[in-house]
Amino acid sequence: MALTRWKPERELSTWSPFGDLVNMQRELGRVFDNLFSDAKGDVFVADWAPRVDVMEQQDSYIIKAEMPGVNKNDVKITLHENVLSIRGEKKQEKEEKDVNYHRIERSYGTFERQFALPTGVKSDKIDASYKDGILTVTLPKVEEAKPKEIEVKVS
Repeated sequence: MALTRWKPERELSTWSPFGDLVNMQRELGRVFDNLFSDAKGDVFVADWAPRVDVMEQQDSYIIKAEMPGVNKNDVKITLHENVLSIRGEKKQEKEEKDVNYHRIERSYGTFERQFALPTGVKSDKIDASYKDGILTVTLPKVEEAKPKEIEVKVS
């Protein structure tokens, strides 16, 4: 006597109302599998973007972006209509002929992150530095935007 694993969808597919639902579920699963996999069937991520931290200090805003493996010459920072854009590209290493890759999980390609700036930023004093794969963009505040402490007098 052979043991057979019970698959409820097999029994439901023979029953008319659920047969179409099971077939539709199977077809949708196939569509999504094809959409999110490459020709070899490995799942891939189409785009990537660096992770960022946005902080506020008393005199400035700071944006820190993780960009390991990105050359500083491949990063471009622009400011247009009060929107700061960070664009760049992480290039894939040259593929070697005598190497068989078993798994590739690192992401490559172009990226762009945009940040709407508050009105109180000195756009002509924005500074950027890149060290150890971390891009730091400093956005100094204008004097009016800095919080001022006002003493309350009791009368």
